[in-house]
Amino acid sequence: MTSLAGQRAEPLPDDAPHVLIVDDDQKIRDLLARYLYSQGFRVTTAGDAEMAQASLRGLDFDIVLLDVMMPGISGLELAREIKRHRDIPICMLTARAEPEQRIEGLEAGVDDYVPKPFEPRELLLRLRNILRRGQTGQPGAVAQSDEIRMGTLVFHIARGELRRNNETIKLTERERDLLRQFAQKPGVPIQRYELSTDETPGNDRAIDVQINRLRRKIETDPSNPVYLQTVRGKGYILYTD
Repeated sequence: MTSLAGQRAEPLPDDAPHVLIVDDDQKIRDLLARYLYSQGFRVTTAGDAEMAQASLRGLDFDIVLLDVMMPGISGLELAREIKRHRDIPICMLTARAEPEQRIEGLEAGVDDYVPKPFEPRELLLRLRNILRRGQTGQPGAVAQSDEIRMGTLVFHIARGELRRNNETIKLTERERDLLRQFAQKPGVPIQRYELSTDETPGNDRAIDVQINRLRRKIETDPSNPVYLQTVRGKGYILYTD
């Protein structure tokens, strides 16, 4: 487990986001650590799941960047454990030939994934987007009154908050992002590629998995949805009250 300073012209601000990079390839860890530090992140690295678990016990993180394929405890197993105990956004690194692992990751609650090989700048944008979505509902964020209603459910668009009566329903960052996309076009079909964060093969299945997870949170009977429905040949549509 290593906290890296890297090369930077000026010190990091106190509120700089803290990322935990978990990858068994030291070269990749070091390259990512130097790059993300230069872009304003505090960085801690771990070479395997056990080192990552030790870091998570002792430090607070804003986001975890996690490789799927690792010796011992796999990235997917670690992601499931993290999501069971802590609400930390997770972005996974996967090989392009691993669509099944990406789908398993989404089912485990992973917020986004980046296929290898990747451009560092794309990865940076993904991480910042995840963090930005999470910060929308934080105290001090700019509030908006816009909301959509689905029966007893209310989704506050600006805050990214889903409530049923007085109960808050926990959403992953990806689910929150999807609801915002649907809220911008209520009653209008949205194609899968518009909902996608990636264009690699097998991504349609990944979107289906994400939609099914979201349905379990907003539908009384997810197998017979009332609000979030499939439009054959087009994608999905969200009906609101």
